[in-house]
Amino acid sequence: MQGTIWTLIPPIVAIALALLTKEVYLSLLIGIVSGCFLYTGFHPIDASMTLFDIMGSKMGGNINILLFLTLLGILVAMITKSGASKAYGISISKVIKSKRGALFATMCLGVLIFVDDYFNCLTVGMVMRPVTDRYKISRAKLAYIIDATAAPVCIIAPISSWAAAVGSSLPEGSSLDGFSLFIRTIPFNLYAILTLIFLIFIIIWDTDFGPMKKFEKRSKLEEQVEEGFEEEDLMPMMNGKGKVHDLVFPILILILLCVSCMLYTGGILEGASVVDAFANCNSSLSLVLGSFFTLIITFLLYLVERVLSFKDLCDCFTKGAKAMVPAVMILSLAWTLSGICSESYLDIGGYVGSVVGTSKLIGAMLPCILFVVALLLSFATGTSWGTFGILIPIAIAILGIGNENILAIGVAAILAGAVCGDHISPISDTTILASTGAQCNHIDHVSTQIPYALSVAVCCFIGYFMSGITKNGWIGLLVGIVCLFITFGIIIQTSKKNRIDEA
Repeated sequence: MQGTIWTLIPPIVAIALALLTKEVYLSLLIGIVSGCFLYTGFHPIDASMTLFDIMGSKMGGNINILLFLTLLGILVAMITKSGASKAYGISISKVIKSKRGALFATMCLGVLIFVDDYFNCLTVGMVMRPVTDRYKISRAKLAYIIDATAAPVCIIAPISSWAAAVGSSLPEGSSLDGFSLFIRTIPFNLYAILTLIFLIFIIIWDTDFGPMKKFEKRSKLEEQVEEGFEEEDLMPMMNGKGKVHDLVFPILILILLCVSCMLYTGGILEGASVVDAFANCNSSLSLVLGSFFTLIITFLLYLVERVLSFKDLCDCFTKGAKAMVPAVMILSLAWTLSGICSESYLDIGGYVGSVVGTSKLIGAMLPCILFVVALLLSFATGTSWGTFGILIPIAIAILGIGNENILAIGVAAILAGAVCGDHISPISDTTILASTGAQCNHIDHVSTQIPYALSVAVCCFIGYFMSGITKNGWIGLLVGIVCLFITFGIIIQTSKKNRIDEA
């Protein structure tokens, strides 16, 4: 079965079941089991032993990533409960003088809270909703800005739960560090970059189209109506006495300590240069150390300032760890699927690599194919984490690690497609949280966001097509930006024409 067409069964089973059932955990598990049965010749005992051997090895080898996610979850729970986000909203409302200012303030807060997308969605919505209401900004527009600065920012932020998940997807023993791979994907993650550019354009030119335009017109004439939402349903009660610095300080400390720990584990104190230290660092251990010390500092800071009581701070440990359980489950299963498909077992890369190598057209089209497949899978399942958990190991098996540039483009295409599909999926957790945080009707948020997301997606597809043809991600990025500006021109001209017709 090794290195043959049968090796395609595990990922195909996982993808097909995910599309049909919308259940990522069960789909991944069944895909893994099918691979173990193929490898052991359908021997149930041996298949079970193989499954748990791989899972134990993968989880043990990636224990630092799991620890980082848990520590990050606890830190996010503390910041959430502190009330610092509410203080930011009160402070920023004093300096905002226009609708454009309110929109930019919302975007800036979304960019600032890059460590976790869940925390981002609920915090930004809760903090900025009163401000955007004051300037007659529709809840649908607020929900879009929240969604557009949640996952797209997290997926290009080196210090985040997303970076840890992506960086841990590389097979063990590879010469390329997972964190280095993630860093390489950042400039080629077209959907994240183009979405942020698109958002700036929408805010500066105050231009909307599709269903969003109707909601914006209506919001200027009507008061915002909260449709059955309760404040306590949105997020844990913000019962702390936090100030603005209690939001900004922990995030800055997290970044500073994680970077410092990377330099330390890379040998900066032993004479290594900064570049060499980053290249040779133990990224997963550095993230654990940085988040651990940040957690201690934040705990003591909040305790000394009496931002939260000792009991409230202790409650955040269980709540924060619990919030990361779904992420830990997806990663554990994705690592196991990667293991059974690896060269040591079914060797899917050996088979697919031989097929792709015989066709230059398939190789050239691979980035845009990966983008579309990730988009569709994420849309159907509602999870970007589950999507790149399934597809990144496959991409690594197909592309190999010999050409780091091509691998970075392929993985970036998967990440971009996963985030795009997550954006337009009505069952996506971040889409639901964005509409909840903005107190916007969920279907209204989905219907108004889809035209915006798909406009950017088309530009991304063209960019990845050019990346595959030229084997140069920078050319793909340039082409994607050019396509986006052409899209801007079409939107502006259409908007002007509509205004003339209405007049």
